[in-house]
Amino acid sequence: MAKHEHVRVAVIGSGFGGLGAAVRLRREGVTDFVVLERADSVGGTWRDNSYPGCACDVPSHLYSFSFAPNPDWPRTFSGQRHIRAYLEHVTDTFGIRPHLRLGHEVLRMTWDTEALRWEIETSRGGFSADVVVSATGPLSDPKIPDIPGLAGFPGKVFHSARWDHDHDLTGKRVAMIGTGASAIQIVPAIQPKAGRLTLFQRTPPWVMRRMDRAISRPERWLHRAVPATGTARRGLLWGIRELQVGAFTKHPGGLGLVEKLARANLAKAIEDPVLRAKLTPSYRIGCKRILLSSTYYPAVAQPNVDVVAAGLREVRGSTLVGADGSETEADVIIFGTGFHVTDLPIAERVVGADGRSLAESWKNGMEALRGATAAGFPNFLTVIGPNTGLGNSSMILMIESQLNYLADYLRQLDVLGGRAALAVRPSAVGAWNRKVQKRMERTVWAGGCESWYLDANGRNTTLWPGTTGEFRRETRQVDLSEYEVIRAPRPTAPAPEVGGTKNSAPKNSAPKGSVPEDGDTPRTKENAR
Repeated sequence: MAKHEHVRVAVIGSGFGGLGAAVRLRREGVTDFVVLERADSVGGTWRDNSYPGCACDVPSHLYSFSFAPNPDWPRTFSGQRHIRAYLEHVTDTFGIRPHLRLGHEVLRMTWDTEALRWEIETSRGGFSADVVVSATGPLSDPKIPDIPGLAGFPGKVFHSARWDHDHDLTGKRVAMIGTGASAIQIVPAIQPKAGRLTLFQRTPPWVMRRMDRAISRPERWLHRAVPATGTARRGLLWGIRELQVGAFTKHPGGLGLVEKLARANLAKAIEDPVLRAKLTPSYRIGCKRILLSSTYYPAVAQPNVDVVAAGLREVRGSTLVGADGSETEADVIIFGTGFHVTDLPIAERVVGADGRSLAESWKNGMEALRGATAAGFPNFLTVIGPNTGLGNSSMILMIESQLNYLADYLRQLDVLGGRAALAVRPSAVGAWNRKVQKRMERTVWAGGCESWYLDANGRNTTLWPGTTGEFRRETRQVDLSEYEVIRAPRPTAPAPEVGGTKNSAPKNSAPKGSVPEDGDTPRTKENAR
């Protein structure tokens, strides 16, 4: 590659995970890093998803960094605009802008086994880094199903994460494909404008009322004047959700009351028994993501909305054919069909120590020790990696736990000294994954329904089957017994002119992966400082 910039750490992505990693690096005294971002601004999924009605389904005070509390959240559940503004504020407050490399899409990363560093090719030049942190996130690359005839549709087509704000939907015949978290926010927002709105629903979601309200000025003043009140509010929100985890992970039968509440919500909002039957799920609540909305059912019940209880099978010109054989005329197709979660596109661009891509390594399912490190990819960590997702709480809690692990990872490299790398042992990854999958068998997510939590093999490689507190304990520090310490090869010493033999090994030499020299003793849980 041509001459390029070398840094100690390269972070990929500038959403919550990437910005959180950048802030943590600076707080650890690491300033030799870059944040590679393919877009022209920070924000990640909260930049990309700007569709009408876009908002978070986690309470605002819990959906923010613990080290950057925001006393001025305007609502208990904040909208996309305010969350994106918060991320811009974090970027400025913690001095991250000089580290940003906007418009730098990572095209390929290759591990250099001799130099013990990552060679990174981007759309605007090359970099190399001792350590790479991938924070691209699972909700970054939209997924549009391969529908026969879609290319011949004469109208407008776009994904919810690539919303076309210049296209006016007023009076149009709009087809909404999918009924996930995005769709139930989009439908109420566009229903009053659309001339006709047809919702293609493969599987109805369980929907609970969204207890959203404006946060009053006195509340915000109190949180500014007495920060401890904001901390207490966050702690209460966290504690309630921690107590709920057992119903999802150990005792799914405990969700029966929640299901009754969801059924009551549906019955109250939808009077038409035929429509209500279409909207009633047949799977156990919690098996798929439980959605929050107080406006979705009322919107679906409006006279200009039709529900096709089947997926989209085929497109014939402007005619959309459902899997049930029904036909619908449309001017616009909006896909709310989710993202590449279990087949991350970035994995195809990362080439490890054995010449295989991360996608090839994960062809039978994603696996990473503590959601962070994958076998065969030294000094490469993921934020929001395999089995770190949540079904009922804030992903920011999981991100911060992984940032603790990242910080200790870098400390261990400092302790080892010299040109060194850590390669996670396949046995450690396997043991961790078996433990996670064993616990998964007891969860509500093993209830038999199809969801984006599951990969092509039917395994849940997405969610964490425990509390956020448990995950934080598991990621508090790096256990070096789970890693092989790799040293850069030393130059071969010239054969001595007197004494010794031509094949004598240089003094104090050690092969790759051998026991480190004095002063480099690996730290395990038993001898952790």
